[in-house]
Amino acid sequence: MAEEKPAVTEEKPAVTEEKPVEKRKPSAENVVFIGIKPVMNYVLAVITQFNMGSGDVILKARGKAISRAVDVAEITKNRFLQGLQVKNILIGTEEVQGERGTANVSTVEIVLGRAK
Repeated sequence: MAEEKPAVTEEKPAVTEEKPVEKRKPSAENVVFIGIKPVMNYVLAVITQFNMGSGDVILKARGKAISRAVDVAEITKNRFLQGLQVKNILIGTEEVQGERGTANVSTVEIVLGRAK
């Protein structure tokens, strides 16, 4: 008769890879980047940020989206959250690489916060 050997299982030590923790600035969570989506999508994002307890929310936009950022700020302030105020507006210019070389693109940051 042939003897059966018990199955030997090798236990490998548990290897856990620690992923580096993403370091964020606390204010980076309060930023809403304005793009090509409908205005009400961004209004909802701002309202959500304030409902989560954010002190200030920053709207950032470039180029043609600047007018949409202004619309988002005004609609949010006048129709949905009457206690808001525009705390600061920062304007600037960025150089962007495109198909035709570098181009200057206007930027705006609108800081919304609760009135004290």
